[in-house]
Amino acid sequence: MTVAILALASSFASAYDPSPLQDFCVAINDIKSVFVKRKFCNDLAQVIVNDFFFFGLNIPGNTRNKIGSNVTLVNVDKLASLNTLGISLARLDFAPYGLNPPHTHSHGTELFVVIKGTFLVGFITSNPNKLFTKILNKGYVFVFPIGLIHFQFNIGETASLAFTGLSSQNPRVITIANAVFGSVPPINPDVLIKAFQLDKNVVEYLQKAFAPN
Repeated sequence: MTVAILALASSFASAYDPSPLQDFCVAINDIKSVFVKRKFCNDLAQVIVNDFFFFGLNIPGNTRNKIGSNVTLVNVDKLASLNTLGISLARLDFAPYGLNPPHTHSHGTELFVVIKGTFLVGFITSNPNKLFTKILNKGYVFVFPIGLIHFQFNIGETASLAFTGLSSQNPRVITIANAVFGSVPPINPDVLIKAFQLDKNVVEYLQKAFAPN
Protein backbone atom coordinates (compact mmCIF):
# COMPACT_ATOMS: atom_id res chain seq x y z
CA MET A 1 0.00 0.00 0.00
CA THR A 2 2.82 2.42 0.90
CA VAL A 3 4.60 1.72 -2.37
CA ALA A 4 1.37 2.31 -4.31
CA ILE A 5 0.75 5.68 -2.60
CA LEU A 6 4.31 6.83 -3.23
CA ALA A 7 4.08 5.82 -6.87
CA LEU A 8 0.82 7.75 -7.26
CA ALA A 9 2.27 10.84 -5.60
CA SER A 10 5.30 10.62 -7.85
CA SER A 11 3.12 10.50 -10.96
CA PHE A 12 1.24 13.63 -9.86
CA ALA A 13 4.47 15.48 -9.15
CA SER A 14 5.93 14.68 -12.54
CA ALA A 15 2.80 15.88 -14.34
CA TYR A 16 3.72 19.54 -13.79
CA ASP A 17 6.90 21.60 -13.83
CA PRO A 18 9.17 20.19 -11.10
CA SER A 19 10.00 22.25 -8.03
CA PRO A 20 13.50 23.75 -8.11
CA LEU A 21 16.24 22.30 -5.97
CA GLN A 22 17.90 25.70 -5.51
CA ASP A 23 16.97 29.41 -5.27
CA PHE A 24 16.95 29.75 -9.05
CA CYS A 25 18.46 28.26 -12.20
CA VAL A 26 19.00 30.85 -14.91
CA ALA A 27 18.83 28.93 -18.18
CA ILE A 28 21.79 28.85 -20.53
CA ASN A 29 22.34 26.98 -23.77
CA ASP A 30 25.78 25.72 -22.83
CA ILE A 31 26.21 21.96 -22.43
CA LYS A 32 29.25 22.55 -20.23
CA SER A 33 27.08 24.16 -17.57
CA VAL A 34 25.21 22.33 -14.82
CA PHE A 35 22.05 20.59 -16.03
CA VAL A 36 18.97 20.79 -13.80
CA LYS A 37 15.29 20.28 -14.74
CA ARG A 38 15.49 20.24 -18.56
CA LYS A 39 17.63 23.39 -18.92
CA PHE A 40 21.28 24.03 -18.16
CA CYS A 41 21.95 26.35 -15.22
CA ASN A 42 24.29 29.27 -15.62
CA ASP A 43 27.06 29.51 -13.06
CA LEU A 44 25.93 31.73 -10.16
CA ALA A 45 28.98 33.93 -10.65
CA GLN A 46 27.83 34.65 -14.21
CA VAL A 47 24.21 35.52 -13.34
CA ILE A 48 23.29 39.21 -13.63
CA VAL A 49 20.24 41.22 -12.60
CA ASN A 50 18.98 41.48 -16.18
CA ASP A 51 18.54 37.69 -16.21
CA PHE A 52 15.46 38.42 -14.05
CA PHE A 53 14.15 41.28 -16.19
CA PHE A 54 12.02 41.51 -19.36
CA PHE A 55 10.93 44.61 -21.20
CA GLY A 56 8.17 44.90 -23.76
CA LEU A 57 4.78 43.98 -22.33
CA ASN A 58 3.82 47.65 -22.44
CA ILE A 59 3.92 47.48 -26.24
CA PRO A 60 0.63 46.49 -27.96
CA GLY A 61 0.84 43.42 -30.19
CA ASN A 62 -0.07 43.53 -33.87
CA THR A 63 -3.66 42.36 -34.30
CA ARG A 64 -3.87 42.94 -38.05
CA ASN A 65 -4.34 39.29 -38.93
CA LYS A 66 -7.17 36.91 -39.83
CA ILE A 67 -8.21 36.27 -36.22
CA GLY A 68 -7.64 39.79 -34.88
CA SER A 69 -5.49 38.90 -31.90
CA ASN A 70 -1.87 38.70 -30.82
CA VAL A 71 -0.19 36.84 -27.97
CA THR A 72 3.12 38.11 -26.56
CA LEU A 73 4.44 35.22 -24.48
CA VAL A 74 7.14 35.55 -21.84
CA ASN A 75 8.39 32.04 -21.14
CA VAL A 76 11.76 30.55 -20.29
CA ASP A 77 12.97 31.15 -23.83
CA LYS A 78 12.39 34.90 -23.37
CA LEU A 79 13.28 35.20 -19.67
CA ALA A 80 15.95 32.69 -18.68
CA SER A 81 15.39 33.05 -14.93
CA LEU A 82 11.96 31.39 -15.26
CA ASN A 83 13.79 28.08 -15.63
CA THR A 84 12.52 25.59 -12.99
CA LEU A 85 10.18 28.18 -11.41
CA GLY A 86 7.03 26.78 -13.03
CA ILE A 87 5.54 30.06 -14.20
CA SER A 88 5.21 32.25 -17.30
CA LEU A 89 2.91 34.98 -18.54
CA ALA A 90 1.54 36.59 -21.69
CA ARG A 91 -0.01 39.79 -22.98
CA LEU A 92 -3.09 39.25 -25.19
CA ASP A 93 -4.17 42.04 -27.53
CA PHE A 94 -7.50 41.89 -29.38
CA ALA A 95 -8.90 43.96 -32.22
CA PRO A 96 -12.67 44.58 -32.13
CA TYR A 97 -14.27 41.12 -32.34
CA GLY A 98 -10.82 39.54 -32.29
CA LEU A 99 -10.47 35.91 -31.26
CA ASN A 100 -7.88 33.77 -29.55
CA PRO A 101 -9.18 30.58 -31.19
CA PRO A 102 -9.80 27.25 -29.44
CA HIS A 103 -6.47 25.93 -28.19
CA THR A 104 -4.92 23.99 -25.35
CA HIS A 105 -1.84 24.20 -23.14
CA SER A 106 -0.52 20.73 -22.43
CA HIS A 107 1.87 21.90 -19.70
CA GLY A 108 0.01 24.56 -17.72
CA THR A 109 -3.15 26.01 -16.20
CA GLU A 110 -3.99 29.54 -17.38
CA LEU A 111 -5.23 32.46 -15.27
CA PHE A 112 -6.86 35.09 -17.51
CA VAL A 113 -7.20 38.70 -16.28
CA VAL A 114 -9.17 41.31 -18.22
CA ILE A 115 -7.49 44.72 -18.31
CA LYS A 116 -9.71 46.38 -20.91
CA GLY A 117 -12.83 45.34 -22.81
CA THR A 118 -15.46 42.63 -22.68
CA PHE A 119 -14.77 38.98 -23.47
CA LEU A 120 -16.71 35.81 -24.08
CA VAL A 121 -14.51 33.00 -22.77
CA GLY A 122 -14.94 29.31 -22.21
CA PHE A 123 -13.39 25.88 -21.91
CA ILE A 124 -14.56 22.37 -22.71
CA THR A 125 -14.07 19.37 -20.45
CA SER A 126 -12.89 15.96 -21.57
CA ASN A 127 -15.68 13.63 -22.73
CA PRO A 128 -18.63 14.19 -22.54
CA ASN A 129 -17.39 17.69 -23.50
CA LYS A 130 -19.28 20.04 -21.20
CA LEU A 131 -18.82 23.74 -22.02
CA PHE A 132 -18.16 26.27 -19.25
CA THR A 133 -18.51 29.79 -20.62
CA LYS A 134 -18.87 33.32 -19.21
CA ILE A 135 -18.79 36.98 -20.22
CA LEU A 136 -15.93 38.88 -18.55
CA ASN A 137 -15.47 42.61 -18.03
CA LYS A 138 -12.55 44.73 -16.82
CA GLY A 139 -11.03 43.33 -13.64
CA TYR A 140 -12.59 39.88 -14.01
CA VAL A 141 -10.49 36.73 -13.69
CA PHE A 142 -11.10 33.30 -15.22
CA VAL A 143 -9.23 30.00 -14.92
CA PHE A 144 -8.62 27.56 -17.78
CA PRO A 145 -7.54 24.18 -16.34
CA ILE A 146 -4.44 22.52 -17.74
CA GLY A 147 -4.87 20.60 -20.98
CA LEU A 148 -8.48 21.64 -21.72
CA ILE A 149 -9.55 23.32 -24.95
CA HIS A 150 -10.43 26.98 -24.36
CA PHE A 151 -10.94 30.30 -26.17
CA GLN A 152 -11.19 34.04 -25.64
CA PHE A 153 -13.34 36.27 -27.86
CA ASN A 154 -13.50 40.06 -27.72
CA ILE A 155 -17.22 40.80 -28.10
CA GLY A 156 -16.77 44.57 -27.92
CA GLU A 157 -16.47 47.18 -30.65
CA THR A 158 -13.14 48.47 -29.33
CA ALA A 159 -9.68 46.97 -28.89
CA SER A 160 -9.27 44.89 -25.72
CA LEU A 161 -6.40 43.76 -23.54
CA ALA A 162 -5.80 40.90 -21.13
CA PHE A 163 -2.90 39.27 -19.33
CA THR A 164 -2.50 35.61 -18.47
CA GLY A 165 -0.38 33.75 -15.97
CA LEU A 166 0.52 30.13 -16.73
CA SER A 167 1.70 27.43 -14.35
CA SER A 168 4.67 26.35 -16.44
CA GLN A 169 7.92 27.88 -17.60
CA ASN A 170 6.93 26.73 -21.11
CA PRO A 171 3.20 25.88 -21.22
CA ARG A 172 3.15 24.94 -24.93
CA VAL A 173 0.15 25.62 -27.13
CA ILE A 174 -1.82 23.60 -29.66
CA THR A 175 -4.29 25.63 -31.73
CA ILE A 176 -6.94 23.09 -32.64
CA ALA A 177 -7.85 24.17 -36.18
CA ASN A 178 -4.23 24.71 -37.17
CA ALA A 179 -3.18 21.35 -35.76
CA VAL A 180 -5.98 19.37 -37.39
CA PHE A 181 -6.13 21.07 -40.77
CA GLY A 182 -2.62 22.49 -41.04
CA SER A 183 -0.36 19.70 -39.83
CA VAL A 184 2.86 18.87 -41.68
CA PRO A 185 2.54 16.54 -43.46
CA PRO A 186 -1.25 16.91 -43.76
CA ILE A 187 -3.62 14.37 -42.25
CA ASN A 188 -5.18 12.04 -44.81
CA PRO A 189 -8.41 13.81 -45.93
CA ASP A 190 -10.39 10.58 -45.53
CA VAL A 191 -9.62 10.67 -41.80
CA LEU A 192 -10.94 14.21 -41.47
CA ILE A 193 -13.98 13.54 -43.66
CA LYS A 194 -15.06 10.72 -41.39
CA ALA A 195 -14.05 12.37 -38.10
CA PHE A 196 -15.83 15.66 -38.77
CA GLN A 197 -18.56 14.31 -41.08
CA LEU A 198 -17.62 16.84 -43.75
CA ASP A 199 -17.72 16.84 -47.53
CA LYS A 200 -14.39 16.17 -49.23
CA ASN A 201 -14.39 19.61 -50.84
CA VAL A 202 -14.81 21.28 -47.44
CA VAL A 203 -11.89 19.32 -45.97
CA GLU A 204 -9.66 20.16 -48.91
CA TYR A 205 -10.63 23.85 -48.60
CA LEU A 206 -9.80 23.89 -44.88
CA GLN A 207 -6.48 22.15 -45.39
CA LYS A 208 -5.51 24.78 -47.95
CA ALA A 209 -6.73 27.58 -45.68
CA PHE A 210 -4.70 26.37 -42.69
CA ALA A 211 -1.63 25.16 -44.58
CA PRO A 212 1.54 26.78 -43.19
CA ASN A 213 2.94 29.58 -45.30
